[in-house]
Amino acid sequence: MPKQKQELTKVLSRLDVFVLSIGAMLGWGWVVLSESWLTSAGSLGTVIAFMIGGLLVTFVGLTYAELASAMPKVGGEHAYVHRAMGDKAAFIASWSITLGYVSVVAFEAVALPTVIEYIFPNYQVGYMWSIGGWDVYASWVLVGVGGSLFVTAINYFGLKPAAKVQVILTVSIVLIGLMLIFGSAIGGDSANFQPLFIGGASGIMAVLIMVPFLFIGFDVIPQTAEEANIPRRDIGKLLILSVVCAIVFYIMIAIGVSLALNTTALSTTQLATADAMTVIFSSSFFGNLLVIGGVAGIMTSWNAFIIGGSRVMYAMAQSGMLPRWFGRLHPKYNTPSNTILFIGAIAVLSPLLGRPALVWFVESGGPAIVIAYLFVAIAFILLRKRNPQMERPYVAGKTSIVGWIALILSIGFIVIYLPGMPAALSGPEWVIFGGWFLIGFYFFVQMTRGKYKDDVTETKQNVQM
Repeated sequence: MPKQKQELTKVLSRLDVFVLSIGAMLGWGWVVLSESWLTSAGSLGTVIAFMIGGLLVTFVGLTYAELASAMPKVGGEHAYVHRAMGDKAAFIASWSITLGYVSVVAFEAVALPTVIEYIFPNYQVGYMWSIGGWDVYASWVLVGVGGSLFVTAINYFGLKPAAKVQVILTVSIVLIGLMLIFGSAIGGDSANFQPLFIGGASGIMAVLIMVPFLFIGFDVIPQTAEEANIPRRDIGKLLILSVVCAIVFYIMIAIGVSLALNTTALSTTQLATADAMTVIFSSSFFGNLLVIGGVAGIMTSWNAFIIGGSRVMYAMAQSGMLPRWFGRLHPKYNTPSNTILFIGAIAVLSPLLGRPALVWFVESGGPAIVIAYLFVAIAFILLRKRNPQMERPYVAGKTSIVGWIALILSIGFIVIYLPGMPAALSGPEWVIFGGWFLIGFYFFVQMTRGKYKDDVTETKQNVQM
C-alpha cells in the first residue's frame, strides 16, 4: 500500500496572516533601540531615516506581494528566485534570508534577559565570563534559554497554536504603543524635539542600516502562504497593509520618545521607550507596563521568525539544496520539526554571548536580508519579462518599474554595509556573517554535486512504494 505523502495544511486565517507579519516587524526593537536612533540622528533625522528605509521596504514589499499571490508556495523567495533564475541563485537568496531570520531569533534570545533586567535589576548570579566588556551571568543566560525553549516548543506542536499566541501578543504591543504615542502627543514637550539632526548624513545612515533588520517580517507572509486559507489576491494586499502599518508605528514611536525625553535624559537612559512612558504618565508602573509590551514584542518576533526560517530551510531541503533531515514534517503536528529544532538550538546558545550580541545580530543580519531582497527584485523583473501570462492575482503596477526601484534601493543598501562606508560591519559582525556563508558554501557545493537531489528522489520513491 503506498505511503501517503505529508503536506503542509492550510490553517491560517486573514487575521492570522496579518498579525503574523505585524508582530514580526514590531518585535522588541522599538523598545530597546529608540535611544540609539535619537542620539545617532536626532529626532527629525530619525524620522527621515525611517521614511527612506520605509521606501525600500514598501517597494520590496510590492514585489513580494505580486509574487506571493502568484506563487503561494512555502519558502517564499526561495520559490520565486528558483523559478526565475534556477537552483544556484535560489540557494543564495534562501540562505541569505535564513540568516536574517536566524539573526532575529538570536537577537530575541538575548533581548529577553535584557528586558527582564529592567523590571528586576541586579538579578544576575553565577558569573561565567566577560564578552565585549560585559559580564555574563548564569541567571541571565537561563532566562534567554528558557524563552528559547518555550517559543521552540510552541512552534514544534503546530502552526495554529503559534498563530493564536501571535494574535494575543501583537494586540498587546499595539495597545501599549498607542498609549505612548497619544500620551506624548498630549503631555510631551515640543522643546525636547531638539536637536532635529545629529551627525548629518552619517547620523541618518546609522539609523538607516537598522531598518532592514527592524522591518524584516512582512516576508513571513510569503513563507507561510501555502498554509494560508485565504484568496491569493488577499495575500498581497495583507502584506502591503502590514508594511504601511509598521512604518507608521515606528515613526510615531520615535516622535513620541523624542517629545518625552530631552537630550540629557536620552544620554543616561537604559530603555528610552520605557523611560518615556514613565515620564509621560508620571509613574514607573507605566514604564514597566511598556516593558511588558516589549516582552510581548520579543515573543511575536521570535515566534514569527522561527516560523519563517523553518519554512525556508524546509523548502530548500524539498528542492534538494539541503540534507533531507531539514525537509521532514512531524508525523503528528505536520510542522517542519527538525528545522524548528535547529533554529531553536541556535537561540538556546545565543545568550552565552551576552548583551553585546544584540548589536552584532542586528548588523550581521541586515546585509543578508537586503541580499535576499535584491534577488527577489531581479526575479520580479525577469518573471514580468519571461512569463507575462502568469496568473498574478495581485499586480504591483502595469510595468516593471516597482522591481527596478526595489533593485536600485537594495543595491544602495548593500553598498552602505561595505568596508570604508559609515555603516560598515565590525569584526564580530563579519564573523557571524562570514561564518554563516562558509557553512552555506559547503551545502552549496554538495547541492551542485547532486547529493541532496538523490535524497529527494529516494524520499519520493519511498512515498510511492
